[in-house]
Amino acid sequence: MPDYMFAYHGGTIPETEAEQQASMAAWGAWFEKIGPSVKDPGNPVGRSSTVSAGGITPDGGANPLSGYTIITADSHEAAEDIAKGCPIMGEGGSIEVAEIVELEM
Repeated sequence: MPDYMFAYHGGTIPETEAEQQASMAAWGAWFEKIGPSVKDPGNPVGRSSTVSAGGITPDGGANPLSGYTIITADSHEAAEDIAKGCPIMGEGGSIEVAEIVELEM
């Protein structure tokens, strides 16, 4: 089965301890639900920048990365279905789903 990266964009950072606990509980429940599909639960990310031949764009550009997860799924469509239940959707964020292509070097 192929692996897929969930690249999280946007979302909100919980401000109060109660919001942090509620967010962690929602993420924990989602990870528990998708269980064996999770290959690497990933992490949120900090400050980002986009580096190109034209220069450096601070703060990640138009749609900065906010975190990632790597899962295993039967198909791209199955990975999209898993992504639909992610708590980031309720936090104003989105998920880019991309198959990880293994290359031999």
